[in-house]
Amino acid sequence: MKLKIEGMSCQHCVARVQKALQEVPGVLAVSVDLKKGEADITVKDGVTPQSLISAIKNAGYESKVI
Repeated sequence: MKLKIEGMSCQHCVARVQKALQEVPGVLAVSVDLKKGEADITVKDGVTPQSLISAIKNAGYESKVI
């Protein structure tokens, strides 16, 4: 699943987003690209995009599925 993430400006932002996503139950792998402003997330069946978007929002960023 790919998400577009708004508001990341540095590696600290990348680390916050990555940590937030890794804490969502069912997330297997996370790759966050600062330059593209995207996260590529590997998840188990049943993980909803909304749960990932909520985790990113709680970390202080906006996102949407792409």
